[in-house]
Amino acid sequence: MARINRVAPPMAPATRVAARRKGLRPLRLWVPDTSQPGFAEECRRQSALIASDPAERDVLSEIEAVANHSGWQ
Repeated sequence: MARINRVAPPMAPATRVAARRKGLRPLRLWVPDTSQPGFAEECRRQSALIASDPAERDVLSEIEAVANHSGWQ
């Protein structure tokens, strides 16, 4: 199967200048490739490591307490 290059095309110069004027700057962000073999297994492994961690439950409880779910379906 052919791989699709998902790299965004460079911004047009006028767009780049306008973004700079707004105080923005370009950023290249590398993230894990979810299509790689073993990705799901590694996610499960890491999730299992923290599943019974009391600190993780505390953090998730705090996030849930401040989460705004309005408008979600």
